[in-house]
Amino acid sequence: MLNVENISFAYDKISVLKNISFTIEKGQHIALIGASGCGKSTLLKIIYGLLQTAEGTLFWNDKELLGPLYNLIPGHENMKYLSQGFELQPYHSVAENIGQYLSNFEPELKKDRVNELLDIVEMIPFANTKVENLSGGQKQRVALAKALAKRPEVLLLDEPFGNIDNFRRSALRRNLFRYLKRNAITSITATHDKTDILSFTDQTIVIKQGELLIKEDTTTLYQNPPNYYVASLFGEVNQIKRSSVQESDSKDMLLVYPHELKVDPTSPVKARVKNSYFNGSHYLIEAILNHSIIFFDHHTALHAPETVRIQVAKEALSRVS
Repeated sequence: MLNVENISFAYDKISVLKNISFTIEKGQHIALIGASGCGKSTLLKIIYGLLQTAEGTLFWNDKELLGPLYNLIPGHENMKYLSQGFELQPYHSVAENIGQYLSNFEPELKKDRVNELLDIVEMIPFANTKVENLSGGQKQRVALAKALAKRPEVLLLDEPFGNIDNFRRSALRRNLFRYLKRNAITSITATHDKTDILSFTDQTIVIKQGELLIKEDTTTLYQNPPNYYVASLFGEVNQIKRSSVQESDSKDMLLVYPHELKVDPTSPVKARVKNSYFNGSHYLIEAILNHSIIFFDHHTALHAPETVRIQVAKEALSRVS
């Protein structure tokens, strides 16, 4: 459905994206991840048509997508781009903003559509509230509903849940991706939050310093990251010498997530506790293993300078940095 071929882009001769190529099928949900400044937002703007590429082409259903130099109004009709700036009318109500581009010739259909979207983003009580009186998170939810209003075929999301309270974020994610799946709407989500990725995206694209590092099934990528950079984008990760946790002469460095390290009184591997951090359902333990800092999960707090024996999960022993 969407084909990106050898896209390169620079701001004032400073290279931002280099030879980016990938394809996306209709209805797929794609995560776009990478360190800050790697070019994620720039790539979304290029796909939408807000920036002109220096090199490369984009195709939508075999039709070439042209940038702002070739379009009087930047952006593509069947795509919607939700930026971090919201782009709402502050003195209009929430309902008016959502229905801004919907036809007025069938007012009942318009009203029903606006109410459907208000329900998805849980903003029904604020339908008649002026946008200027909303919080940042509420504005973000309104902007999301507005982006969905005309049923786009592709939705481009730039940190779509960043300003939303934690207790609403999970429900909104579920509502949104359920709606996108039901309507076969393709999405690309640029994010720093692994919870935006793991449960809701089919594939993940990793960008590093403007280059596409890998595009892979999201579950596979999390379970088998090719290097420390990729693993760290999903959260805390340890780099541990194989010889520190296993009888081996290998100089391999293992990539081990904190939940893959367990306290085991029978293990010969010892670590000295440095700190405990309460994470709600568990504690994140900071410890020292062979002069290196490691992190692991534990159901109770551990106290420095306690020494504990730890065991590495089998699946992590094959994961080499």
